[in-house]
Amino acid sequence: MNIFKATTKREASEAAAHLASNKLREALDANGHASFIVATGASQFDFLAALTADKTINWDNTTMFHLDEYIGIPETHPASFRKYLRERLVDIVHPGTVHFLDGEAGESQAECDRLNRIISQHQIDVAFVGIGENGHLAFNDPPADFETEDPYILVELDEACRLQQVGEGWFTGIDDVPTQAISMSISQIMKAKAIVCTVPDERKAEAVRNCLHGEITPMHPASILQTHPDCAVLLDAGSASLL
Repeated sequence: MNIFKATTKREASEAAAHLASNKLREALDANGHASFIVATGASQFDFLAALTADKTINWDNTTMFHLDEYIGIPETHPASFRKYLRERLVDIVHPGTVHFLDGEAGESQAECDRLNRIISQHQIDVAFVGIGENGHLAFNDPPADFETEDPYILVELDEACRLQQVGEGWFTGIDDVPTQAISMSISQIMKAKAIVCTVPDERKAEAVRNCLHGEITPMHPASILQTHPDCAVLLDAGSASLL
């Protein structure tokens, strides 16, 4: 794991986008195709803006996988991650193939099974992720399941995670935040050939310290990134303030 510290959020996000575009181009040059995973959340705004502004990527030959989604939230809801990804990536660069998670599927486990069958046929070239205020990776809140090999799983969202969603402005109060979600599992994220982790903002500082310099433990889910052979973590002055 390589840690890069920038001064501002924009600088960290632009550096992350530069690394991300390099990974995509490397896969495209080597194989003619690239498969990638993309995260959402307020911390990814500047990263996605910089990445989608890069005109050197042949997005037609890419396949995108959705990292996580609330159960029971319609795509029209402001907090919908499908809505987020359409507005900030899909409708801008138009990846060749897009695999969204349907949080409104009648049977959430069946939706997991559907995506599990699809992603099992792909080698993921690069995963774009963040770290939550509670140290979560995707919606794998502590204590995260480090053992399951299922690519997508049903998860319960803890209070800290749900409060973060309120704090970022996606919901008006914690009672409005769903308690369940579909999330890509830790093991599936770690199967990506490369990981670019963008973590700006001082509110993430404690999680960054715990996950990057602490014990590797399910209680700090993103600590597992310490074991990945090609993981870059991009921080700004705020998120790196406790290192």
